[in-house]
Amino acid sequence: MRVMVIVKANKECEAGVLPSTEILAAMGKYNQELTKAGVMLAAEGLHASSKGKRVKFSGGKHIVTDGPFPEMKELIAGFWLWQVESMENAIEWLKRSPFDGGMEIEIRQVFEAADFADNSTPELKENEERSRKQASNRAARANS
Repeated sequence: MRVMVIVKANKECEAGVLPSTEILAAMGKYNQELTKAGVMLAAEGLHASSKGKRVKFSGGKHIVTDGPFPEMKELIAGFWLWQVESMENAIEWLKRSPFDGGMEIEIRQVFEAADFADNSTPELKENEERSRKQASNRAARANS
């Protein structure tokens, strides 16, 4: 199963404070462990919400709001995409992470195509698979 591991934002990252060399080294080592084990599919950190936008869809209109956004508990500082055996396996991997200091991490299962089997058609499945392959190829080129 795939899971998204969501790192919640805090005051420091929202203020644009970058991680120390020590934290970057610890996170790099942890990411190497995840990669060697075949768990990590992707990992990215995000800029502060002050550099972001929100788009609200309502009645055919699109309302764009500039960051920063007020609700710290709703903000995301970064994420991983993992391939794990179970939610319990994801938790065990997360317990090995170098986080401390009250950090809050959320783990959410990613929908798979099979989850939509009752509402999908062969054409929709084919289009989705083609889109995934194109995105994967584009990501691979960007990372090389």
